[in-house]
Amino acid sequence: MPEPEVKLHMPADDATLADYARLNLIGDSPPFLECVRLICRMAQWDATVLIQGETGTGKELAARAIHYLGTRRNMPFIPVNCGALPESLVESELFGHVRGAFTDARESRAGVVAQAEGGTLYLDEVEAMGPRAQVALLRFLQDREYRPVGGTVVRGANVRVVASSNVDLAAMAVRGTFRHDLLFRLNVLPLDLPPLRERGDDVVTLAQAFLHRFSRQYRQPPKTLDDASTAWLLRHRWPGNVRELENLIHRQFLLFDAVVIRLAPGGDAARAHAEPSFQAAKARAIADFESRYIAALLARTRGNVSLAARLSGKERSRLGKLMKKYGLDRATFADDEAATA
Repeated sequence: MPEPEVKLHMPADDATLADYARLNLIGDSPPFLECVRLICRMAQWDATVLIQGETGTGKELAARAIHYLGTRRNMPFIPVNCGALPESLVESELFGHVRGAFTDARESRAGVVAQAEGGTLYLDEVEAMGPRAQVALLRFLQDREYRPVGGTVVRGANVRVVASSNVDLAAMAVRGTFRHDLLFRLNVLPLDLPPLRERGDDVVTLAQAFLHRFSRQYRQPPKTLDDASTAWLLRHRWPGNVRELENLIHRQFLLFDAVVIRLAPGGDAARAHAEPSFQAAKARAIADFESRYIAALLARTRGNVSLAARLSGKERSRLGKLMKKYGLDRATFADDEAATA
């Protein structure tokens, strides 16, 4: 599967690293840009980060951005799902073990801390750690030293720790299900990701980016959303946040043959294919024609918008508005020489 195209929007005064274009963060809303600003700041300092936010808000993407914008970018980024760590084997998973340390230890094995040496250890769903795992992690965070299970030599670790959670760890600490002292160790640099419903027009920007990605991934003509679907995107509460949006766009991209996609908010694909009114059918036919015509024109001119405007008999500004409406990017059709036209 090809790498998805990604963009990072940020305040101009923070745009100092060439790596930004490879990061999978998309949006322009004030809450999002504030998070980006914090990510850029946090990447400069080698301290522990705690990322909190609802499920689907992009916590791992933020963790990867912190890693790849920092000085450890050329070293490993090791993600660990803490909910999948068996309580009885947590120390072995984290710190490794030597041969013969326990019944099934037929050979020595490095833990995730050693695998992340020089880089970043990302602890996802850190709230899922049981009491034994919390103690082991706390001890490691205090001095960055560990001993493999069954071993006799204490080893130092040069790793940065980034943890994330989709629950309120402070509330868990009050209830006694998460250690206060571990929370203090993790929460050196806090980053709270906003839910999608608080990011305004970012939902439309993201939907268009996903459509563009799937167009390239499946080698299909560019597709766009009709106005009713765009309005629905802004009304929906998005309990699953960006992950929910991506899955919805992915599904509808594959189910709809037309260039203009209509969302089926109930998840009922059949409902999306219901017979439209005359006006709706006419609008869809016009939109389908316009998007296909302009895509063919841009392919013919290799992305040269000025030439495409002359050939179509339209003003360049009007053609540009139609391209934006249908999510057509001239770079998709341009070669290196035509890209600057």
